[in-house]
Amino acid sequence: MSRQAPELSLKDYTGGDAAARAAFSDAFMSGLQQYGFIILKDHGVSTDLLARAYGLARQVFSLPEATKRRYAAGLRGYTPFGVEHAKDSGHPDLKEFWQIGHDPSPDAPEPFPPNVWPAEAPDFQPTFTALFDALNETGIVLLRALAPKLGLEDHYFDPLVRHGTSILRVLHYPPLGPNVDPNAARSAAHEDINFLTIMVAAKGKGLELLDSDGTWLPVETDPTNLIVDSGDMLKRMTNGVIPATTHRVVNPDGPNVSRYSMPFFMHPTLATSLKVLPSCEGDGPKYPETTAGEYLHERLKAIGLAK
Repeated sequence: MSRQAPELSLKDYTGGDAAARAAFSDAFMSGLQQYGFIILKDHGVSTDLLARAYGLARQVFSLPEATKRRYAAGLRGYTPFGVEHAKDSGHPDLKEFWQIGHDPSPDAPEPFPPNVWPAEAPDFQPTFTALFDALNETGIVLLRALAPKLGLEDHYFDPLVRHGTSILRVLHYPPLGPNVDPNAARSAAHEDINFLTIMVAAKGKGLELLDSDGTWLPVETDPTNLIVDSGDMLKRMTNGVIPATTHRVVNPDGPNVSRYSMPFFMHPTLATSLKVLPSCEGDGPKYPETTAGEYLHERLKAIGLAK
């Protein structure tokens, strides 16, 4: 039987006794260390909300190209097909997407740009605001479960991510055209930038993780589940104790149809230090100290989303 990312129930942590909570934390840490990924069921995010979100994604990405481009506003709103590429890749990814973040708030330690909403789909704003909030809360719970495994108190990450620069990305991978670059992929091999990524299980196959033995493992699950992976910021803070696993979205080898995906990238505030945690120092830090803001800007430049 082939290896696959473990499936965990978040109810074991949110509704379990001390032993169940500790067991979830152990399994979560182990899953990230072995695979960089886990599958999360019983997460509490409404399945009706997920279904509405996918319906609206199809509606918005079906709009004329000129209409969508009116909503292109940098790191919020629409990003056209072929703009982003993986770090060190000379070929653009075969995708378009819409990005949503925290709304501007007087409680936030740094100003957020306003979100951009399509007038042609009035239900898009309330639906994706609700989904952003639900996934943000799920991420906070997951970091609470992880904190004791890193020698931290449960709520250590709360103030770092409560008003962080997290982004919900609504992705559309269109059917491949007849003249597609044979070297281009829907999403070329990469590692995520942030602390944790929480993905709504995609409408369509294609996600694969690079296993420790160099083989690519499909990451597939029930569409009501979430897929969680660890990113480079967590790797840096833990000195590599928790990896940032390489993953990709391959081009379809079956029906040439659209694929939709909704990853929530959980980021801390820009001022958050990525200094190695004391419990993870080992023989010394492997990475130079930096802030989340400095690192984020460096990585956004590397993938074509910042100058």
